[in-house]
Amino acid sequence: MLAATNSSFSFNHRIRDGSNLVYDFYRDSCPQAQDIVRSAIARIYFDHRDVSPALLRLFFHDCFIQGCDASILLDDSNSDKNRSAEKQAIPNQTLKGFDKIDMIKEELEQACPGVVSCADILALATRDAVLLAGGPFYPVLTGRKDSHRSFFEEATNQIPRPDDNVTRTLHLFGLKGFNERETVSLLGGHSIGKIGCDFIHPRLYNFMGTGQPDPSIPHDFLLQMWLNCPDNTTTTSDEFPDFVVSKQMSSHSDLGMSYMQALSASVSSGAAFDTHYYQSLLRGRGLLFADQQLMAAEKTARLVSAYASDDGSTFRMDFARVMLKMSNLDVLSGLQGQIRLNCSQPVSS
Repeated sequence: MLAATNSSFSFNHRIRDGSNLVYDFYRDSCPQAQDIVRSAIARIYFDHRDVSPALLRLFFHDCFIQGCDASILLDDSNSDKNRSAEKQAIPNQTLKGFDKIDMIKEELEQACPGVVSCADILALATRDAVLLAGGPFYPVLTGRKDSHRSFFEEATNQIPRPDDNVTRTLHLFGLKGFNERETVSLLGGHSIGKIGCDFIHPRLYNFMGTGQPDPSIPHDFLLQMWLNCPDNTTTTSDEFPDFVVSKQMSSHSDLGMSYMQALSASVSSGAAFDTHYYQSLLRGRGLLFADQQLMAAEKTARLVSAYASDDGSTFRMDFARVMLKMSNLDVLSGLQGQIRLNCSQPVSS
């Protein structure tokens, strides 16, 4: 069993590297800011339930590279048209939700021009979207500034990959200050949404370059995955020669599997924010190789078992705490960074 941790949060929290994030930073400058974000996400969620996993993934990819600075939202790289932007890196090419952040930014610019950063919008919108999907509440400290730079090379090399083994996964998360327990709880965010077939195909048709499926996948689950993600013409990425990317990604964008499907073939869809992700791993039914690899190390396997063993309260508590930690990762604040007027474009100096 995992020892319970104190579920209370301190609104006087100060993050590493001395940045000054506070609760309700916009109390005087834009008091309606959080209400505007919350209302916008509620409207979006009503029509697009996939906004929750989309924003959660977008936020993770932003924070994991140089901190939560909205660099992932930039369309160009430091105004250099000859360099690729962070969002163009292979791990980021399937990210969604940019248009939702742009929409919220437009509303905030009408209410409070030049006040609320894109980094804060992304952090607040993600929290509200997770909550609507049934996830736990956690406070979001505000006062982030936006980066004026994009980090293509870092995103290419430092974002965890779907085919990483557990050693590599723990190493990458460890570089960002996350321990094993925090890593396993943060990966539980895969409990909502759907994983696209393009991320699953290598396990099904060309595992480790063998031209065969991953032999560790249970046979009945392999058949189910084949049914949901049929083979098609594929190509091998020059950047990641062992990562197969479908040429037909655009035409198969709706194909994929949720962890609700992974748990039971009789369940076709679902977005419950509970322990079914961990229950799937216990049964060998992890969709991504990197997910199933959590069962390959003794400590992470014990954590998976512990999260799967109760009503979800331990996972939800840990997930809330690690999301608070991630949202404060290496942010810009005070005199650092800028407040963009358009989230995809830096402010000209």
